[in-house]
Formats: sequence, structure tokens, C-alpha cells
Amino acid sequence: MYKRFYSLQKNPFEITPDPAFLFSTKRHNEALATLYYGVRRHKGFVVLTGEVGTGKTLLIRSLLQMLKLSNVHYAYIFNSKLLPMEFLQYVAGDFRLPVSGKNKSELLLELSSFVISRFKQGLTTVLVVDEAHHLSEEVLEEIRLLTNLETTEEKLLQILLVGHPELDEKLDSVDLRQLKQRIALRSQLAPLDLEETEGYIRRRMQVAGHAAPDTLFPFETVLEIHRHSRGIPRLINTLCENALICGYARQARELTPQMIEEIAVDFRLNIVRPAPAKRADSAKDVEQAAKTLLDLYASLRQAKSSGEELRGVVRSAGARQNEPYI
Repeated sequence: MYKRFYSLQKNPFEITPDPAFLFSTKRHNEALATLYYGVRRHKGFVVLTGEVGTGKTLLIRSLLQMLKLSNVHYAYIFNSKLLPMEFLQYVAGDFRLPVSGKNKSELLLELSSFVISRFKQGLTTVLVVDEAHHLSEEVLEEIRLLTNLETTEEKLLQILLVGHPELDEKLDSVDLRQLKQRIALRSQLAPLDLEETEGYIRRRMQVAGHAAPDTLFPFETVLEIHRHSRGIPRLINTLCENALICGYARQARELTPQMIEEIAVDFRLNIVRPAPAKRADSAKDVEQAAKTLLDLYASLRQAKSSGEELRGVVRSAGARQNEPYI
């Protein structure tokens, strides 16, 4: 509704990952180059991590758009909360392979035949797993085993794991050390600084068709946007989109810091509650309780033994049987 008022051809701050709006910071360029190099050079495992809303999915969509021009076929998993068998079925299905009624060994044969066939034709096959921090250790182990499809020189299946920083923590676990050692390339996205935030807003406004974004979003307003968004692109989009709606409602040709402050309050952007303490596994609780009871039992036995020894000493000194001892 505000597009005509602000002379825009499209909405500039949609939160959907449209590659046309990619703003290439130094970190984004490095990450995109790392992903592209890892796929084209058949490096096997590549990992991309970043905080919530920093543009990981947008970067992946941009990469896939580039790869479409290079005889690359990919399977894209956007919901990673799957059991191992469900994961293999999803991957095979996204590669357009038959999955109905097939057991695990048959699915693996289908996948390996597909990947090897494409390799013989000089084609690249990619598996992209978004939200990979949700993957269970069992599924991550299945993914590792898929990389055993290799020649003496290169991997036949290229795998991109994309997720929050929790993915790095998960990969650091002892149980996943074999997978961690197979990671060929890693990259990380970070929030935008103030200068990048200003460039991000300008870029999106220009793509949307606005001729003078610096007039609509003066520096003081950009400063307020950066303060409340902490440089996270998704939050920048939310603030700017609502600022345009607010400006249109007030028929304002300049969006003010006060508008941004009001929107931030409405969206509760300054309220961040600490995460609840993680409850220990029930098995660990039982183990700890058992250990506590054993320690208590040992202490009581020791105390009883010490008391009996003391009683024996007093008796040997001449105390009668019915006399109390201290």
C-alpha cells in the first residue's frame, strides 16, 4: 500500500530470501565464495554457520541460483527434524528417485547409483541441509557415511551443512569427531556493522526502485535501526517494513528515529529473556542420585565404625558396661 506513495516498484524489506536483494558484505562474499568453491572443486563437506537472521538461507538460495547454470543437481532439506530413515527417503525423493516400499539398503543403492552415474557424466550432485543444528547425531552419522562415495581424488557427493552456532557446538562433540575431521571448508556469517546496515538499507531501496533512499532513511534513523536490530538483517527488514507502513499512514516523506523507537517497543525488541536451564537427562539424574546415596552410605558406615572404636577405647580404660560414654 505504500509502494505508490514512496515510488517503489516492489516491497524492499520482505523477509523471504530473494537473491535479487543480496547485499554483499565482505563476510557474505567470502562465505559465498567458500560455498561455491567447495561445490565446484568437489571438497565434500562444507559448513556455514551464523546467528538467527543473519542471511544464511538467502546466501544458500543465491548459491543454488548460481549452480543452476553449471549442470549441478541438488537436494534441499529445509526441515531437518527427521529420523535417519526419513532423512534418506527425503534425500532420495528430492533427487526424484523412487522411494516407495524401499528399505534402507535399497535406498542407499539407489542413491549411490544415482551419484555415480552423474559423476561419470561429469555432473555435480549436491545435498544442502538447512537448519542443520536440529540434526540428531544418528542422522549426522548417516550423512558422514554418504561421503564414503568417493574416488581416490575427490568426493562424489557434495554436502553443505547450514545452521546456527549450535551446529558448531554439536560438531565439537566426541561422538562426531569423525564427521568434524571430514569438513573441508567452514564459513561463518556475523551481524552487520553500522556502515553495512546503512548500505544494506540503501541497496534494498534501490533494488525496489527508490531514487533517494538516504532522504527517506536519514543517518539518525539508520543509527536507531542498527541499535535496535543489532545488525541482524531479518530485524532490519522488520523495522524498515513497519517504518514504511507507519510513514505512509502519517504521510511522512522522512522516516524518523521516533518511529523506529515506537516499532521496536511494539515488537519487544529490547526484551530478551534468558533461556531456561537445560534439564539433565533422566539417566544422568539416576546415576547422580545413586552416587549420592552410595557416598552417604559410606559416610554412615565410617561414622559407625569410628563410634565403635571410640567405645572400645573407653571400655578398655575401665568404664562399666552401663556407664555412658562421651
